[in-house]
Amino acid sequence: MQSDRTIEANFSLREEIKAYWSARAATFDLSPGHEIFSEDERSAWHELIGKKLGRGEGRRALDLASGTGVISHLMDDLGYSVTGIDWSESMLTLARAKAASRGRSIRFHLGDAENTMEADDSYDVIVTRHLVWTLVDPSACFREWLRVLKPGGKLLIIDGDFVNTSVAEKLVIRLAALLEKTGLVKTQAPHAPAAASDTHRSILSRVHFSGGARVDAVCRLLDEAGFSPVTSDTDLRQIHKAQASHLGYFKAVARGLQHRYAIVAEKQPR
Repeated sequence: MQSDRTIEANFSLREEIKAYWSARAATFDLSPGHEIFSEDERSAWHELIGKKLGRGEGRRALDLASGTGVISHLMDDLGYSVTGIDWSESMLTLARAKAASRGRSIRFHLGDAENTMEADDSYDVIVTRHLVWTLVDPSACFREWLRVLKPGGKLLIIDGDFVNTSVAEKLVIRLAALLEKTGLVKTQAPHAPAAASDTHRSILSRVHFSGGARVDAVCRLLDEAGFSPVTSDTDLRQIHKAQASHLGYFKAVARGLQHRYAIVAEKQPR
């Protein structure tokens, strides 16, 4: 059982995470890998989601930590009836404006991905992107998501290990830095200010997956929470290839070397 001190520390960390993403909201869609900048990338995402979850055909989808609604729009494209929840009002304001400008009927509301307040057995699919690495208590969170899914429903997690850097990735980063310093390649603009990067590192050092959200560890926790079967896919090359022209050559190569994955976890039918 958690002590009062642990609960207080977890609450403080969760508030820091909330504040961090609220502060990032205004520039969130400027970053390749957040918003989608080409039809090739949109098609690659459609292919991935369609392969893992199938076409929507009016089925209910919950986009957890929906941010500005990038994944929500992809789900809407595929025919899902989409609800997005996020705990940042700043993100939600942008998400609602984007949906209105595109004539979409996606519903966005304030909510906590770790305590959704949604009814039991209420969604056919749940989707998350780059949320799991931020979780303070993933085991409890996964049990919550299992509760919200309908029997036979599927959870799609798109995430990665943003802590551990392979030797090959380190070499690419160092080469890029050297070439930028000598002026042989154009310096890539940072996707976040230095202060935000410092906050990101501080948060990352204190979440559950502070050592990196490796696919096997996430799958094991999903299995322990009651999902079955749980399958994973580390081949996201089509998406990374489509993002390359907007990331810059070296950043695109480095991203392709990272440990990123898609996990599908199912709730057994009754």
